[in-house]
Amino acid sequence: MQKQGIFRLGLLVLLLGCAGLSHTVFAHHSTAMFDQSQVKEFTGVVKEFQFTNPHSWIQVYNDETGEQVEWSLEWGSPNRLIREGVNPTTFAPGAPVTIRTYPMLDGAPAGLFIGARFEDGRTIGRWED
Repeated sequence: MQKQGIFRLGLLVLLLGCAGLSHTVFAHHSTAMFDQSQVKEFTGVVKEFQFTNPHSWIQVYNDETGEQVEWSLEWGSPNRLIREGVNPTTFAPGAPVTIRTYPMLDGAPAGLFIGARFEDGRTIGRWED
C-alpha cells in the first residue's frame, strides 16, 4: 500500500511540473508586448539580419529624431520565411529600407515585423499600400 501512495505522489508531482512548463511555452509565443492597434512606419538602414531559430531578427538604424536609434524587429522562423521566399541575404547590411512594424507597448525601439519596402520597390512580408 505504501508503494502505491508514493507512486501517486510522484505522478502528481510530475503532472504539476508538466502543467507549469506548458505555461512557460505558451508565454514564450505571446505577442502581448506589441501594440497591434498601431502600425509604425519608418525608413532606415539595415544593420543586421539574424536568420536564426526560433525567431529571426532584423536590426535597423533609424535617425528620424536626429539621433541614431537601433530598432530590433522580431520576425518568424527561418523555416517559415524560406517558404515565403526570404533567405539570409534578403536584408543586406547597409541597404536602405522602409519598415512597417507593430511597436512595443512600452515605447522601446523594437517591434513585431509586418513588412518592408526596398528602394527598388520590392516588398517583403505584408505590405499593403
